[in-house]
Amino acid sequence: MGIVHVIGTGTIGEPLIGLLLELKDNLGFEEVTFHKRTPLLTDRSKVTNLMKRGAKLCTDDSSVKGFQDLGMEPTYESVEAINRASVVIDCTPSGIGTQNKSEYYEKFTSNTAGFIAQGSEFGFGKPYARGINDSSLIKGEDQFIQVVSCNTHNLSILLQALVLADGGPENLDEGRFVCMRRSNDISQDGGFCPSPQVGKHKDTRFGTHHARDAWHLYQTMGYDLNIFSSALKLNTQYMHTIYFDVRVKNPTSVEKLIETMTANDRMALTYKDSANAVFSFGRDQGHYGRILNVTVVSLPTLTVRNEHEIVGYCFTPQDGNSLLSSIAAATWLLYPDDYEDRIQCLTQFFYDEI
Repeated sequence: MGIVHVIGTGTIGEPLIGLLLELKDNLGFEEVTFHKRTPLLTDRSKVTNLMKRGAKLCTDDSSVKGFQDLGMEPTYESVEAINRASVVIDCTPSGIGTQNKSEYYEKFTSNTAGFIAQGSEFGFGKPYARGINDSSLIKGEDQFIQVVSCNTHNLSILLQALVLADGGPENLDEGRFVCMRRSNDISQDGGFCPSPQVGKHKDTRFGTHHARDAWHLYQTMGYDLNIFSSALKLNTQYMHTIYFDVRVKNPTSVEKLIETMTANDRMALTYKDSANAVFSFGRDQGHYGRILNVTVVSLPTLTVRNEHEIVGYCFTPQDGNSLLSSIAAATWLLYPDDYEDRIQCLTQFFYDEI
């Protein structure tokens, strides 16, 4: 039995703590602790409810009195919490995870099984997505793991199902993806954009970081995939949407692709064609409003042109797939020999159809 410590209580951190609390006995974690830096009256309800469910609050020495004044009693100091943790999952805003690695995590590699950061922390460690490159994880070596971004998860599973399942990496001719990102999460007050905002192609080979990260993910298995992505923000808070145009060498059909996707429990299919309808299903039926499938493919949009060009749209359950991979990576770090069996408790939150 081990201790998992989550740093950050934002859009990924908070639901991750809740899911770990609910499944810790199945996964093999004895205790769940979490770090919050700033005592805020507006966050008190969130923190106290996590504590009521069994999570233990940790903070910096300088913030202890502030939490106490608001009626929240920290159990551990920040460095103490990292030192006693078996696995640390960093869910802080972009750039902070990499900074934490150099300032803190690298000092505790001898007594901590491993450290996990989220998608924005490119270079933190080995890129990982559950069900894609599990075979590349090396026991006793991969102590730092980067869970790739939500849209990178989506690109990767599309490539797996539409391309690799029928002939491996040699089957890919070219893959192009347009990531239409929701503006900000419904839990966030800032960052909303009033109109569609197009993104720059900063990488001449991959376009945006989504294809770049998916390439690096598959590179851990020795694959060199010809993929390119674009991105834009839309003035919606519901879900990300991806348009895919994938050209394969082996002839295929819609019927064949549906059969492959149906067999993949991390893929959900839907006859819905709007993000709000899919989001509403997650709110009503999902785990605390979340869909843990990696992608939701809209079947009415799926088509095959000239037997070799696959075109369609899908929706990204943005924090859902990151939760899935974060928990899988944490369990692997502590139980590399039987983590596959332990994380089967997550399958109850997958949907075949939405």
